[in-house]
Amino acid sequence: QVQLVESGGGLVQPGGSLRLSCVASGSILNGYEMAWYRQVSGKHRELVASITGGGSTNYATSVKGRFTISRDNAVNTAHLQLDSLKPEDTAVYYCNWPFKSDYWGKGTPVTVSS
Repeated sequence: QVQLVESGGGLVQPGGSLRLSCVASGSILNGYEMAWYRQVSGKHRELVASITGGGSTNYATSVKGRFTISRDNAVNTAHLQLDSLKPEDTAVYYCNWPFKSDYWGKGTPVTVSS
């Protein structure tokens, strides 16, 4: 069983930054790929970024160059650094660990507005 807790969301002005965290507990997750998704109310959940156990990363085109995914396997924690935020980045952000599994956190909301 896996428990995931996201944190770090909030209200930020366009151009600002946030750092999201996902803490995993309950099972050994080292080596498993994980991912961040986001969802706007009424829309499908969108894959934002993923990272393998070895640190290889992939990003959605819409966030490439602005967001950075990272992980610390020693403490089962992953991060998503959000820079140069835009209003269209407003969403609830979720971690999915292992990637493509049924394990999700409850999400952390990000609002980008002036």
